[in-house]
Amino acid sequence: MKRGFYTIMAAQFFSSLADNALLIAAMAVLASMKEPAWMSPLLKLFFVLSYVLLAAFVGAFADSLPKGKVMLLTNMIKVVGCLLMFVHVHPLVAYGVVGFGAAAYSPAKYGILTELLPPEKLVAANGWIEGLTVSSIIFGTVLGGALVNPRVSNMLLSLDFPMIDFPINTASQAAMTVITGCYGLAALFNLKIPDTGARYKHQQKNPVKLIVEFADCFTVLWKDKLGQISLAVTTLFWGTGATLQFIVLKWAEKSLHMPLDKAAILQGVVAVGVALGAVAAAQFVPLKKSLSVMPLGVGMGLVVITMIFVHDVWIAYPLLILVGALAGFFVVPMNALLQHRGHVLMSAGHSIAVQNFNENLSVLTMLAIYALMIWLNFDIMIVIVLFGLFVASTMYMVMRKHAANQREFDSLALIGEHKH
Repeated sequence: MKRGFYTIMAAQFFSSLADNALLIAAMAVLASMKEPAWMSPLLKLFFVLSYVLLAAFVGAFADSLPKGKVMLLTNMIKVVGCLLMFVHVHPLVAYGVVGFGAAAYSPAKYGILTELLPPEKLVAANGWIEGLTVSSIIFGTVLGGALVNPRVSNMLLSLDFPMIDFPINTASQAAMTVITGCYGLAALFNLKIPDTGARYKHQQKNPVKLIVEFADCFTVLWKDKLGQISLAVTTLFWGTGATLQFIVLKWAEKSLHMPLDKAAILQGVVAVGVALGAVAAAQFVPLKKSLSVMPLGVGMGLVVITMIFVHDVWIAYPLLILVGALAGFFVVPMNALLQHRGHVLMSAGHSIAVQNFNENLSVLTMLAIYALMIWLNFDIMIVIVLFGLFVASTMYMVMRKHAANQREFDSLALIGEHKH
């Protein structure tokens, strides 16, 4: 891999680390404000709202400037969101601003890969980026859990700097200060990202035309026989992944009797599994064989259901690692296939914007349904069973659709042969 690739990885790691630590810190702030339990999943909902609302515009923005510069600017927007929470703006609003920065950051982060690397390195690069994103989720969630731990926050608040009086008086402000430092590290790496020299034709600025252009790209990707399958799988994966984050926290509280700072570590355990699965997929699944991993998605849904029988932490760990590994192994090849199809059919920035729109619409929908279930006082065990069945049956339907596409393609090829 080129050296610039590792700089991109480092910038991505610290920016994502801060996003995930901030989610746990924001949940602790909501709890200290005595807000109801259904508000926690709304944090993520506010975060991903920008991905859906800005999807038509962020692709063009990412393609209008060198990608490193886009990553730097959007990282600074995340800092603003973090500082808003520091000055007691409601966590939902502040985390929404961070989401606004993340939505504009994403097409640049993935788009620069297709500019920097040849297609045959995309699965490996995706394995790297997913593996690193996942490890940033692990460390970010654990960091967030540590920062909201009373012992750690007391220690941070007791730090005294001679001659300087920082306006840091509460546990949440101490947490925000550390998290802002992580965004600062990401910004330093952003400054070092090389200019790949890729320039795109003059980008459209008219919002109506941008929406029309986005709608065209959206239709092209969903009509493509390979694009639609990989898009359906990654869309399902991100929606279920975001919901699983909150299900695990609630399940840990009920079945394993864990407080938030300990339960956050379990999210990290799932993410360890995803990283292992992602690395294995990058190693063993070439781009041509990417569709062969779909049955693992059905398996993942069924394995999730077994969570309802677990009340022991030592059984919970391997089970959550298995759930994560199945998820990581089937999503990485799909992501690479989707990027490759997107790059072939349109520009990198535009295809990733379409991908983000679909995936985050799925996150919004599934989190809204989950928040509604919590508001209606559904038992978490019932939620887990419904969730597992939904994942398994949806993946099975996608496999059926792919098989039908294959038959259609084979029969068209036969007709073509007869014509000759």
